[in-house]
Amino acid sequence: MTMQQDHQSKIFYDLSNLILNLLRYPPTTISLSDHRQIVRRPPPTLPPISPAGFASMMLGMSLALMLCGSITFFIGFLLMPWVIGLIMFLYLVGVVSTFSMLGRAIFCHTITDPPSSSTKDVPAWKLL
Repeated sequence: MTMQQDHQSKIFYDLSNLILNLLRYPPTTISLSDHRQIVRRPPPTLPPISPAGFASMMLGMSLALMLCGSITFFIGFLLMPWVIGLIMFLYLVGVVSTFSMLGRAIFCHTITDPPSSSTKDVPAWKLL
């Protein structure tokens, strides 16, 4: 189990490292010369992020999360009348079905005479 956790931790660490490197460094510029050679310049070293920059990044992340949450709330708010209408419709169908079965039980009850069974016609060995 610890081997699997170590593997997952390594994958998570590599993914985090990749994301942080993408955020930290601007994309490398590729310049083409007359001879069609691609020259890659090494990425410039950036100073560490300042506290104000870190606060701005956190503010942007929290703003994005609030925006996504409010959009989700708005979609739910728009769909709530449809959900309530569906619940009321199914409740009405249940009430109509119950009254239908009750009416059918009361008005469509056929009275039949039970079959006459007398002990005279039945052989003795079937009575036991």
